[in-house]
Amino acid sequence: MPRLLLLAGLLVFLLSGKILAQDIQIIPDTVLINGDTLLMLGDSLLIDEPVKEVFWKTGGNYNLNIVQSTLSNWAAGGTSSFALNTGVSLYANYKKDKKVWDTQLNINLGFNRQTDRAFQTRKTNDNFIFVSNYGREISEKLYLSTQIDARTQLLEGFKYSRPAGSENDLRTKISDLLSPGYVQSSTGLNYRKTYPNKGKLSVILSPFTGRFTIVMNDSLSNVGAFGVTPGENVRAEAGMSLATSVADISLMENVNWKADLNLFSNYERFGNMVVNFNSSIRMKVNKYISTRIETVLIYDEEVFIKQDDGTSKQAIQLQNLINFGISLDF
Repeated sequence: MPRLLLLAGLLVFLLSGKILAQDIQIIPDTVLINGDTLLMLGDSLLIDEPVKEVFWKTGGNYNLNIVQSTLSNWAAGGTSSFALNTGVSLYANYKKDKKVWDTQLNINLGFNRQTDRAFQTRKTNDNFIFVSNYGREISEKLYLSTQIDARTQLLEGFKYSRPAGSENDLRTKISDLLSPGYVQSSTGLNYRKTYPNKGKLSVILSPFTGRFTIVMNDSLSNVGAFGVTPGENVRAEAGMSLATSVADISLMENVNWKADLNLFSNYERFGNMVVNFNSSIRMKVNKYISTRIETVLIYDEEVFIKQDDGTSKQAIQLQNLINFGISLDF
């Protein structure tokens, strides 16, 4: 009986080995199952996966610039000072099929401090700009787009003066958070073109544009600052706009330029113009250090600028900054 069991077991083993030999073959450096390659011996198992599409592109830049001058018993004269300028720029761009959605946020703050004057710390730079554009492709370079453009500042702004015959400086509040604030909504045609290694161009012509001037500070709204009706907080206008922007334009090696120009004209007084122009030239020294030349130009017929002689008049607002310091891309 034991011999019979041993013989039966041996028979089962031989039959199973024959069956397995038909399904699994061992070839040098390769294992085959039913003729299909499973694994290259001595190598990793490689599995092809479908390439995942990326619809979002996000990033930004942070910059910090500090200038300090300290004087003590300095025969040539002068005063100690400290200046700081910092800013962050963020973007999130989406593209899928015929849909595009570009969003940008720029925030800048700057201060200057001098020890020998009243109100030693004074603001030199304060901008908050948010722009979001959604479009659907109607041809290769033409899109039907809707854009939201919001601009304001973060901190109070003051006008400093010294009356004749007085030894004391005075300051008068002339602006604040959302005083003014500008919100512009526009719908129109957007021409977009990308130049390989040269940057991007976008032009939006919108015959349907709504512009809202916001003055939330009661002391400013009560005197009709920034064109609002005295006592009101919002002034609404309807008109047309032209918005042009260029980004990542390479002027030369390690020198890039980006800028945007926004023009708005009110239909009630067609031909008048609100102008907002921003320009930034960045010259990279290395990965962490760069020089930036920033220019901001604003003109609004409804904004009257107080002059040193006490009068107020329409004028071009101009800001120019040259910064050298830390710059981090992410």
